Amino acid sequence: MDRRQLIRRFAVLLGALRQQMEAAASDDRNLRWAVSMFLWTSTQWREDGSARFTDMLDVIRDTGFDGFRLTGWPASLERYQMPPAVLERELARRNLHLATLSFGGQADEPDQQPAILAQARQACELLKRFGATELAVFSPRRVNKVLVWEHLRRACEFYNRLGEVCLEYGVRAGLHNHSQGQLVESQDEVEYLLRHTDPKRFHWAPDTIHLYLGGCDVVGLFDKYAHRLVLADYVDVRYSYATEDLKLPNGKIEKAATHNATFMLSNKDLGDGVLDFPALHRILRRVGYKGWIVIDHHYTPVSPEHSFRRCRRYIEEKLEPIYR
Repeated sequence: MDRRQLIRRFAVLLGALRQQMEAAASDDRNLRWAVSMFLWTSTQWREDGSARFTDMLDVIRDTGFDGFRLTGWPASLERYQMPPAVLERELARRNLHLATLSFGGQADEPDQQPAILAQARQACELLKRFGATELAVFSPRRVNKVLVWEHLRRACEFYNRLGEVCLEYGVRAGLHNHSQGQLVESQDEVEYLLRHTDPKRFHWAPDTIHLYLGGCDVVGLFDKYAHRLVLADYVDVRYSYATEDLKLPNGKIEKAATHNATFMLSNKDLGDGVLDFPALHRILRRVGYKGWIVIDHHYTPVSPEHSFRRCRRYIEEKLEPIYR
């Protein structure tokens, strides 16, 4: 082998080594980024059988995200003709992952709790099949203010039991707050839940836009309870009251002056709203958080691909230099 051939051989070996090091670095990230399927089911896909689940997966892959949150489970997999075995194959083709799934139920109603636990076991079996380790738990429907604290007390007792069941499968359950008619909305309610659940059994999976619209101090809550985080939704917000009807890409109409239309208009791409995500990221770095962050858009005025490319650019330019 002459000197020129030797140099070429070394160049090839160095190139292969560089690729291996880059792959190892990308696999060693503390944070993985997902998007929620809800954007497609709420505003994009028509209910005429034309929706293609793989179109969504292609957008997620092409915009640089690592996975997605499944919503509407279990009916959604059947509705969009995506049984688990097929989903496994389609995710593998795109190097994507199932990050988590949305889960709920009337946790404050004792007669419904056994059925919720049974369904939680099924959800955890699905998550375990896909290598996912977190369950996003939505709180029950809101009750009259006079009854909130009693229903919260019941729910907290149950969530400890729910967390125990999930841990049997290696899954951590965390409360996903919601500002549109659910039991846990305000700062007091979020803090009550975190004080009255066992941190070893039940955790926190907050959503920033819902915290903000629920009147919460978003950075303050993260600073105080970051040790309870197992999942987080980053969604920017700038309050925009809906003075006109909002026509959605799927043909539906959200009426002017309604909370749905106002919420959707207030939903902004990362960096376009008022939330201080760099501050949240510094908190994540401080506590050494490792896990998923979900971009849970409900509405985008242009397209999912447009919004998620903009969000990914913001992540790369503003957040990853702080903590990745």
